[in-house]
Order: sequence, then C-alpha cells, then structure tokens
Amino acid sequence: MTLAHTSAAAAAAVAEAHRREWAFVLAATVRVTRDLDLAEECCQDAYAQALTSWAADGVPARPGGWLTTVARRRALDALRHESVVRRTLPLLVADEVEPAADEVLAAAEGTIPDDRLRLICTCCHPALAQEAQIALTLRLVCGLTTGEVARAFLVSEPTMAARITRAKKKIASARIPYRVPSAGELPSRIEAVLDVVHLVFTTGHTAPAGADLVRRDLVERSIDLARMLRALLPASPDVAGLLALVLLTDSRRATRVDSGGRLVLLEEQDRSRWDRQEIDEGVALVRAALSSAPPRRFALQAAIAAVHAQSTTWESTDWQRIVGLYDALLQAWPSPVVALNRAVAVGLAHGPAAGLAAIDALTDEPQLAGYSYAAAARADFLRRLGRFDEARLAYDEALLLTENATERVFLETRLAGLP
Repeated sequence: MTLAHTSAAAAAAVAEAHRREWAFVLAATVRVTRDLDLAEECCQDAYAQALTSWAADGVPARPGGWLTTVARRRALDALRHESVVRRTLPLLVADEVEPAADEVLAAAEGTIPDDRLRLICTCCHPALAQEAQIALTLRLVCGLTTGEVARAFLVSEPTMAARITRAKKKIASARIPYRVPSAGELPSRIEAVLDVVHLVFTTGHTAPAGADLVRRDLVERSIDLARMLRALLPASPDVAGLLALVLLTDSRRATRVDSGGRLVLLEEQDRSRWDRQEIDEGVALVRAALSSAPPRRFALQAAIAAVHAQSTTWESTDWQRIVGLYDALLQAWPSPVVALNRAVAVGLAHGPAAGLAAIDALTDEPQLAGYSYAAAARADFLRRLGRFDEARLAYDEALLLTENATERVFLETRLAGLP
C-alpha cells in the first residue's frame, strides 16, 4: 500500500473515531482536568497525533482506548504545571475517584459508560439556559466545531463562541458537579437531556431556514445521541420512546423531497422507499416505551409515528387511532402545538370542516400566532373546502412566517394553484 493510501486510510479511521468515540474520549479526559477547555485541547491533540501515528503504525484495535490514553496523558502533563493546577482546581467538581488505566480502556469498549452520561448531564444541567445546553451538547458531546454549531442555529461564529464560553463559565462559577445525578435527580435531569436531543433532531429534520429541507448532520448527530442514551439507560421507557420517535420519523427522509428538491407531502411519498430497518427497530422500541403506565410524551409521539410507518398507503392510515393517541398526548404533555397536530388529524379523520373548526378553536393560543404550520394547515383545509379567497390569505400568512426555502416553494406553488 502506498503512503498516500496509508494516510487516507488513517484519516478515514480518525474521522470515524471522531464520530463514534469523541464523547467518550472527552468525557474521560474531563475527569482528569476538571476543565472543559483543557480537556478539549488534549483531545484535539490526541486526534491530531492519531493522524500521523496511525498512518505509520496502523490503526489500533481499540481506537477509543488509544485516543483516551493519549488525551489523558497530555492532560496529566499539563496539570503538572502549577499554574494550570491553580486554574483548574476551582472548576468542575468530580465526586468519584479517578479510574485506573485498565478501567479507561474497558470503558472505551463500552463496559463503563458513566463518563459519557456525566458529560451529557453536565451539558444539560438545569442551571443553563436551553440554548446553552444545546450548544454545549453539540460542541462537547457531538464534537462539532464552534462554526458548525453556529451554522446549525443561524448565528455568527463569534456569537456562538461567546455563548459556549458563557456556558462553560457558568458551569465553573456555579460549581456544577461532573457526575451522574442521583437516583432521585435522574428522572428530571434526563427529561432535559431528552428535550435537547429531540430539539436537535427536529431542527435537522426540518431546518428553520436555508435552502435545504433537512439538515442531515443534525439528524444523524441526534440519532447518535439517542442511541448513546439508550445504551447508557436501557431500562428507561422515555429514552426508548425518544429513540423510537427519531428513527420512525427519520425513516421517511429519502422521500420527503423529489429529485428536484421540491417538498413531497406524506400522502404522496413512495412508501416502498421508507427505511424498513429504522421502522422495524422503531416499532420494537415503541413497545418497550409503552411499557410504563401511563405512557409518557415520547412514547405517545413515537406511537403516532408508528401508525404512519406501518400504514401501507395514505388511505389506509388509521386517523381515528391517531386522534386518540393525540388525546392521550395532550393529557401527558399539554401543548398548543400538540393541539394543532390533533386538529389536523381530526380534519383527516372527519373531514376538512371538522379540522378547520378544531384549528379555529386554537386562535387565541399566543404560541401559535407566529407558527407557520398553523396558518399552512388552515390554508389547506380552506382550499379543500373551496373557500379560495380565505385560503389565499392563510397561505400569504404562512409565507410570511416561513424561512425555509423548500417549504416556501411548496406554499407558493399551492397559492399559485388556487382557482
């Protein structure tokens, strides 16, 4: 094999290790440094060294263990300098005794997963604002660069850098412990973690703005996070529900736009191209998620997605069942957006007049005033009822509230097609 091929193979292995192992390597290194910035620097150095070492010596059998060992050694070297010790000691609080080297290597194989859970719970601590939780999760757990995180949420890189820096300082000043929450704290803390992962997914599934409907990078990062949580908390029905929801929703990704990049509605999608592997896995997870009584938010959302995924045609969709699931979801998680989705399901189960009436009953909800999907759903029912002048006004309103280019083209086409 030529030097170029060897270097290319090493680079590919490093990229794969970054995607799969970054969270563990960083989490294990933070336990040494108790300083997020220093841990990041040491991890980045370890990945940089891997590019040359793996090209010369070959890819190790356990890439995560190799990277963790190198990153932690660099951290220990840095901590030997007194100035660094003074800087890091007041920061993150680590309650546990440092693991031995063989524990670190075992953890890289997935047998001691707590370090990653520590990192996720630190990023999603309730003392941080949700935007900071999301930014830190993408930056530290997913390993995105600050520029990539900034592009994901349509802000400048300096703005996002400042946001991440403030969040890290908050962790230090508030003495947020670097640990897995206690049994009593864990349910409420995991709920915040799941909210962040779900928000990352929904932001990628339908990008708030830009030319593309889907942000593939955010979708795949959120699925990775959901899988990680499932591995860490296999008995949690909430985690099973979240993973089921993102898999079942993502299973339609290939059919959501046509070859020209135009939006394709669910009723028009080629269901033979849906990802059956994701659907089968998601449906099995829904059963596990529904094991808790009463079923909770993500389990019910996943159950709704499963009805769609298991319907062989649009016409065979059991809309009555979907309305019933939305009724249960409104009990478990009251939300104007859930009420709007239920109203749409009512219209598809009982006709556009019933759907329009259900949407109009929500007009006083302030959360829906700037929500483009409320106007778009109302416009569609008005169009079906032949009330074209009112439909035009509703489509105009939806266009004013929509920044995603793919969705705008769809709405403009519908508007132009009105008699």
